[in-house]
Amino acid sequence: MSLNYIIFRNLRKNLKNYYLYVFALVFSVALYFSFVTLQYDPSMDEVAASTKGAAAIGASSVLLIVIVGIFLLYANTIFIKRRSKEIGLFQLIGLTKGRIFGILSAENSILYFGSMAIGVLIGFLASKLVLMILFKILGVDAITKLYFSPMALMQTVIVFTIIYLLIMLMNYTFIKRQSILSLFRVSATSEQQVQKMSVGQMIVGVLGIALIVYGYFMSARLFSGEAMDMQQLMYTMILILFSVILGTYLFYKGSVSFIFNLIRKSKNGYLSIHEVLSLSSIMFRMKSNALLLTIITTVSALAIGMLSLSYISYYSAETQAKESLPEDFSFAQVDVKNRFVTDLEHKQIPYEEKHRQPIYIEIDAHKVMDESMTEKYLFSSVLSDKMVDNIDLQPGEAVFMGYGKAIQQLISIQETGPIVLHGLKRTLDQQLIGTTQKGVLPGYYSGGTPVAVVDETVYQQLRQDLDPELQKSEWADYYGVRILNEGQAEEAYAVYKELQLEAPSFSQIEFRNNQRNNMGLIMFIVGFLGLTFLITSGCILYFKQMNESEEEKDNYTILRKLGFTQGNLLRGIQMKQLFNFGIPLMVGLSHSYFAVKSGWFFFGTELATPTVIVMIVYTLLYSIFGLLSVWYYKRVIKEAL
Repeated sequence: MSLNYIIFRNLRKNLKNYYLYVFALVFSVALYFSFVTLQYDPSMDEVAASTKGAAAIGASSVLLIVIVGIFLLYANTIFIKRRSKEIGLFQLIGLTKGRIFGILSAENSILYFGSMAIGVLIGFLASKLVLMILFKILGVDAITKLYFSPMALMQTVIVFTIIYLLIMLMNYTFIKRQSILSLFRVSATSEQQVQKMSVGQMIVGVLGIALIVYGYFMSARLFSGEAMDMQQLMYTMILILFSVILGTYLFYKGSVSFIFNLIRKSKNGYLSIHEVLSLSSIMFRMKSNALLLTIITTVSALAIGMLSLSYISYYSAETQAKESLPEDFSFAQVDVKNRFVTDLEHKQIPYEEKHRQPIYIEIDAHKVMDESMTEKYLFSSVLSDKMVDNIDLQPGEAVFMGYGKAIQQLISIQETGPIVLHGLKRTLDQQLIGTTQKGVLPGYYSGGTPVAVVDETVYQQLRQDLDPELQKSEWADYYGVRILNEGQAEEAYAVYKELQLEAPSFSQIEFRNNQRNNMGLIMFIVGFLGLTFLITSGCILYFKQMNESEEEKDNYTILRKLGFTQGNLLRGIQMKQLFNFGIPLMVGLSHSYFAVKSGWFFFGTELATPTVIVMIVYTLLYSIFGLLSVWYYKRVIKEAL
């Protein structure tokens, strides 16, 4: 029997165990090659110039290397341990460790570089689709072509060759250090070491849950309107991260076992076959996998959270543009506005003008603000009710407008209550009768605080008693232009762009497009990185289930001989996989939800729809690996008898 025959026989024999590893490797290479191709694709010039897309994709490719590299090294560790008995048999028949390493290296090189070649081919074919998706998200009107980059190929080959060399180094070290006896014991070592819950484990279990709940509680209060300087905010964020991550580790280390032990005790130790195969197994296996599951959960939560926030911003771009800029076009200089409307008239685009003259004062609002606020004076712009549509106030009444969700989290103001308007020499008592998110001035004028709208007579009194130091020295007036026919908004924006007007001039369409471009690119990158991590982490959990199924095969043989059917065992396995994949998924989704909920209002105006869409898609893709694990267990159970 030649060595070449042994190599190809082993490769054919183990291919059924490596198929998901091959798929993940092909997927990783294809995705990386697509990313690198985008950097060198001439079609990306427009994106690179407008959004620094090439630099962002280049940075994301580095993160992609880290994710893929860690996954491949970890997967190799699992598979080399699975073949420990085979390596031991090779030594028993007289093969040296160097010769055995050569056999494994030859097998790995065929598998690895063959998968890499397929991945490059798929990546090349998919690169145009990836570019089309990116252009669609960014709204870039450009023609895409199938482009092959020799530089991208060279970069991909270099990166994955380095990873391959690290894998070979890991294999060589493993073979060199193991004796024949230890090789036969490696795969037989069970992770189930603990058979009884101790008091210490119970304390760890309760502490893990308590730390997670505390982290959630602190995140909910992070932007609740309480006064915090930047240093306090940073310390609070670090505390939240530490509490949640440590709590997650302790949750897997002890909380899962603690909860399942309570369930077992509630049944007085009488468990059905389904519960024996699910609860009893998970109680102790999760403890040994605590660190791995913590990493997977944390990175999953990070990926879901970042993707949710970027999608919230992308999804809310149009609504946020309308809230931030009350009219289609805004100007601070009358001559600039006049140039624009002259061109609109020339193009026969009907419009409506708005002229507002904000004045700036200090408002004593401590009676309507949260008690935790240290500042009782609110620096605000003031408008007359005659300058605002559909508002008619009586003397002594005031309304806060432009009180958006982000401002609400930083400045907590009641709907009604007494406020005091401070002029230079006198004060005016007013009654706040309501707040609204609708904006009447761009942020350039409002300064990030709500705009006070008062009766015309009160406004004139304040105007006669202004503090000069609080007023803007130039461009204090606001000129808004609203396009009456929405179908001509894009045509009006083309006029605006042709004039090349400088700030302070603003356009709703430009604001919306800029936000969609910036957040669309982030969403694209995070989405692909998140998908890569989803595939790799799902594969890792699947590989762990493969190991467990082989370790428990003898137990299934005994149970089958006792009369339990394949269906009886399979229902227990289905429950087990529901816990194995469901617990990390639910914890990750929970972490990401509380993280997003604590600060989503800085990114957009809509929380529920974008977040739910992201979580549903992630859950569906993640569930595929749970189904694959059930299918693998089904095959093992079938072969057990």
